[in-house]
Amino acid sequence: MHPPKHEVFDLAASTNTDPKGFVRAVDTYTLAPWGGLYMARPTPGRPQFHYLESWLLPPLGVRVNIFHWNPGHERDQDFYVDIGEITVDGDVWRTEDHYVDLVVRTGLGTEVVDVDELLEAHQMGLLSPETAEQAVHRSIAAAAGLAAHGHDLHAWLRSNGMDLSWR
Repeated sequence: MHPPKHEVFDLAASTNTDPKGFVRAVDTYTLAPWGGLYMARPTPGRPQFHYLESWLLPPLGVRVNIFHWNPGHERDQDFYVDIGEITVDGDVWRTEDHYVDLVVRTGLGTEVVDVDELLEAHQMGLLSPETAEQAVHRSIAAAAGLAAHGHDLHAWLRSNGMDLSWR
């Protein structure tokens, strides 16, 4: 089991440092008036996908992703939602991934995945009991919100005052 993954989003430098420490150039950073951060960047060296778009939503403790898949690597998903902690210090945003993810298929369903990883990380002492519990609550809240809005991510987020736009 790996420790929680950390990323850095440096708006001033227009970079994103991934969990392995690779610094990637970012095409676009956009701050939303309601407190979210949009990022769009290429993903060099990734065989599965060539471009990534993400929204960091600190009030909900989620990161919403759209992967632009390479041919032959497509997945049956519209959005991939990471559960975690998002902190902001001026122009630097940081994320800590808390293992649980949601796979959203618009209008069809939301699958909660990697709960086993969360439990194993907690058992191994990689997450405090409070952090693990918060990850469970955030996952449940997101899954319930998505279900209440017909598994429409945009409708759920609009009900929380968050209007997302993509490239």
